[in-house]
Amino acid sequence: MRRAADLPRVTPTGGRVAYKRVQRLMRALGLVSVHPKARKATTVQAAEPSRLPDLVSQDFTADAPNRLWFGDITYVRTWDGWAYVASVIDAFSRKVVDWAVADHMRTDLVLDALRMAITRRHPPKDVIFHADRGSQYTSKEFVDFCKINNVRNSVGRTGICFDNAAAESFWATLKKEFIHLHPFDTVERLRTGVFEYIEVYYNRFRIHSTIGYLTPVEFEDEFDKKGDRAA
Repeated sequence: MRRAADLPRVTPTGGRVAYKRVQRLMRALGLVSVHPKARKATTVQAAEPSRLPDLVSQDFTADAPNRLWFGDITYVRTWDGWAYVASVIDAFSRKVVDWAVADHMRTDLVLDALRMAITRRHPPKDVIFHADRGSQYTSKEFVDFCKINNVRNSVGRTGICFDNAAAESFWATLKKEFIHLHPFDTVERLRTGVFEYIEVYYNRFRIHSTIGYLTPVEFEDEFDKKGDRAA
């Protein structure tokens, strides 16, 4: 494998190049992609069809924090076996409100992520939480927890990836920028790494085009300042 410093410098021309040409040139240079295709399913449909509504209809926007949250589960291979990460993301600022890591993807995983998000943010009554129709998010335990905590359940349609596209987009970013660049020997090491990526970098330093090229923390701070001025 050649190092980046050993590769010839190439000036972009803006021309169109077929992907097979890129593959051939990468092979010639000894390069491989660090963005492998997904190989493990994390959405397991419930045995009984869910009657939960879709309150989002692919509109992952909000006019204030804590109006709409969305989340999902993804998987990460460690030397100890598969690990799973659950997220809760605010649609207004794209801030990862909270998350959880475990060596299983039972309902407890998504409950832990949502429970910590509620504890951290104290959302107003009837905040929407949107997810896919996986058995974790449609389980009686999860639905009952949301009802007790005044969270409105929302789920996308079966087999329509666009219905939870914003959550999928975050997983793609996490894996491209962090997971696929680092090996993890244990679930605990993964948990530490995810904490550093989300809490230290993603929420505070990574800019987002959808929020005016600000970071999630900056975007929410600007919103709070406007509220103070209006008051």
